[in-house]
Amino acid sequence: MTRPSHQLRAVVFDVDGTLAETERDGHRRAFNLAFRDHGLPYEWGVTEYGRLLAITGGRRRLEAYLAGRGHADAATLARSVHATKTTHFLSWVHTGILIARPGVHELLRELRDREVAVAVATTGSRAWVTVLLDRLFRDIPFAAVVTGDDVTRLKPHPEAYGQAVAALGVVSEEALAVEDSPPGLQAADRAQLPCLVVTSAYHRGAQFPGAAAVLPSYLAMDLFDATVPTYLRGGVTAEALRRLHAVARSR
Repeated sequence: MTRPSHQLRAVVFDVDGTLAETERDGHRRAFNLAFRDHGLPYEWGVTEYGRLLAITGGRRRLEAYLAGRGHADAATLARSVHATKTTHFLSWVHTGILIARPGVHELLRELRDREVAVAVATTGSRAWVTVLLDRLFRDIPFAAVVTGDDVTRLKPHPEAYGQAVAALGVVSEEALAVEDSPPGLQAADRAQLPCLVVTSAYHRGAQFPGAAAVLPSYLAMDLFDATVPTYLRGGVTAEALRRLHAVARSR
């Protein structure tokens, strides 16, 4: 029997900004501590770091920044500084300073209970991604975790999503992506996955052409917001994702 092409069987989540607000007070602060540890005269402010997020992948972002400041050994230095930054970031993961976005854990549990597979496709490093997932979502069986270490091309290239879909054993027509940023949306779109955008702090005012829907939160929306589909105004639920996927696939 042929499986219905619009059946939702898997949801693939980004991590930074999507599952947890990790950028402004997590990664940014860890980079600044790493600069200090390596005797470098840099400190990324909140606004500056927001601009730097246009370059996906922390080490690649760091390398571009160092090269722009005349470091001839930017690639080597970036590897060293990034390793130090990861150590700082991991310490905060272990101490519980970083928390899941409100509503996301409940959504993951509901998907689990409905036997909809959940996966991760991120540009983040496996060294901290797997620890964060275990810390925040220990009861959630992620069927696939694709990190920046597993791909040769980072978002907005679709490679991470392609790997995740293949590992899940589904086709793109059976999956939905959840992202928070324009590069993430572009990656999902290029992988032919409809994408729900739940904007993070750094991307509230960004444009998301082609998104299946754009929300500021996983929680209940303003009932008078006409840009939000009615079935999403009560919050992001497994049933709302099923309907969103079906609508996106029927276009």
